[in-house]
Amino acid sequence: MTTPLRREVPAPPVRIVHLGLGNFHRAHQAWYTARASDGAEWGVAAFTGRRPDAAEKLNRQDGLYTLLVRGADGDHPQVVTSIARAHAATEHEEFLDLLRRSEVAVVTLTVTEAAYLLGADGGLDEHRPEVVADLAALRADATAPVSTVPGRLVAGLAARRAADAGPVTVLSCDNLAHNGHVTGSVVTRLAELLDPALAGWIRRDVEFASSMVDRITPATTDEVVATVEALTGVHDESPVPTEPFSEWVVSGEFRAGRPDWESAGVVFVDDVTVHEQRKLWLLNGSHSLLAYAGALLGHRTIADAVADPRCRAWVETFWDEACRHLPIPAQDLARYREALLDRYANPGVRHLLAQIAAGGSLKLPLRIVPALRAERAAGRLPEGCATALAAWIRHLRGESTPVDDPAADRAVAAATSDDPVRAVLDLLHPGLGDDAELVELVSSRLDVLTPATV
Repeated sequence: MTTPLRREVPAPPVRIVHLGLGNFHRAHQAWYTARASDGAEWGVAAFTGRRPDAAEKLNRQDGLYTLLVRGADGDHPQVVTSIARAHAATEHEEFLDLLRRSEVAVVTLTVTEAAYLLGADGGLDEHRPEVVADLAALRADATAPVSTVPGRLVAGLAARRAADAGPVTVLSCDNLAHNGHVTGSVVTRLAELLDPALAGWIRRDVEFASSMVDRITPATTDEVVATVEALTGVHDESPVPTEPFSEWVVSGEFRAGRPDWESAGVVFVDDVTVHEQRKLWLLNGSHSLLAYAGALLGHRTIADAVADPRCRAWVETFWDEACRHLPIPAQDLARYREALLDRYANPGVRHLLAQIAAGGSLKLPLRIVPALRAERAAGRLPEGCATALAAWIRHLRGESTPVDDPAADRAVAAATSDDPVRAVLDLLHPGLGDDAELVELVSSRLDVLTPATV
């Protein structure tokens, strides 16, 4: 006989608002907040992205859920208490009301790279239809519902300014280089288009902090639900599986206050850049390589792919190339690489290649292209980087997992054109396709990765 998951004490007061309620947030920021020494004073109001049922399930459990930490020594369940209330993305007035409260000090984001709506110049793509629509709606009514993340943040900050609720920190936790700067750029630009005075207030009273986040967190399955129930005797509709490892590096002043995250293991630094690069290139870059190349070999998970000597060799080659451009001691990089291989091999964390493969047009410019360009600038031909790009081209041609990409039409058209390598390289970074030696190298890797030969 199982029992439902319910609170025995009141939920913590809401002082953090989160956009992007998903498994990663619940395995990472919400978990760190619950573990902080003053966690009982810092509740989270979390808003979903595209799945309102996620909020419904959590609210039936008073915001509680089980984090199932899966390691070599077995499964370890723990209940996380920091989410005070979950909301659907459509609950816009509730979002505005929260931002009007002076006790709300931090807004955190896990909304994926695509949600920042970046144009080719790295700033806000002002001409996207959804941006134009949000701007028109806010000009007509500052409290009108909007559909984009920049639009929601501008609306929330406008409501805060009108309520004279004081400063606030917006903290991006997405896999973007300089994510705080990027967030500030798109939000401030949209505010300028709406109301220059609002943009001026944002520059004075809103901090856009940066962070590097790391914890492998796959999707919840029926097996995870059944395991939690068997271990705890509690029926949890919305448990989260994750690995034992977790890391969070943050840079910011947090003028309005924040939890004592240091007590939970968060590291505060002046500049997160080197931590971002290490994680984006070595972990995320190898994940993308494995997602595309491993799927071509018939693998379904990271653990399956990294156990294949061919995939392992491709990853090591890519890491050798990337590490040459990371300003980190060689022995530290060696330890990090060894730890990554151990994490990837964890059989309890079934991280699906199809999940990682989504959004390659946004991910590869951050994860693969920087190391590739650095190698070319040094006069070297990066075989590991080329393997990742060749595997992505095969993926775009429909030869592995389904294509799920915000730029799917352009990416697939490039990969199936008469000059596919040049077209794909230019899609990832304008002008990259002019490098004849690189085009030849990626073309040669296409032949190696042909499904008939792998």
